Amino acid sequence: MAEIRPRGRGAAVLRQTVTDTIVAAAVAELAEAGYAGMSMGAVARRAGTGKAALYRRWPSKEAMVVDLIDVVASQQVPAGGAGDLGSEVRAYVRAVADTLSDPVVMRIVLDLTAEAARNPGLAEAFDTAIRQPRRTACERFLRSAVERGQLPADLDLDLALDLLVGLTQWRVLNTGQNVDDSYVEATSELIIQALPLCLGAGDRRGVRG
Repeated sequence: MAEIRPRGRGAAVLRQTVTDTIVAAAVAELAEAGYAGMSMGAVARRAGTGKAALYRRWPSKEAMVVDLIDVVASQQVPAGGAGDLGSEVRAYVRAVADTLSDPVVMRIVLDLTAEAARNPGLAEAFDTAIRQPRRTACERFLRSAVERGQLPADLDLDLALDLLVGLTQWRVLNTGQNVDDSYVEATSELIIQALPLCLGAGDRRGVRG
């Protein structure tokens, strides 16, 4: 579990072991009840502590959940640098598959995705902790592949990003099927073949004839 530093007064002297217990309870409560259904009282009961311990660390439920987003997002994002498009794609697809295979993470992500549409604070935290790091990692290895001549210079990055995550997301979220090593390998090969076709609109028309 990623260590977080709460936002309440005197957070620097608060016991990390108590914070970790509260965070674990809050993650479990958020996954079970959702953002709208969770409360500071319910988290305190699950953690076996009083609400005062929570409010010493966070001024509100929203502030606590913003920190929890960092915990949920703590799964490793591939750093890149392999120097080979195939290896980078496989590592990225595997990271997506590992995230989607965690039912607790997925329940939280789906719930907070819906809640973020109504809550600007959660939306900003969600974008900063989850979307941006993954997009940055993806863009980094795609641009490197362009520089190496493995992908076209006019690569449509947004379309390429959709391709990298879309197939795996569809399989898990829409069919509920497992994502195993053979699926990751087959999907990666398909993506590697399709990435050079992720061009600007005019270039795609040319490819299609």
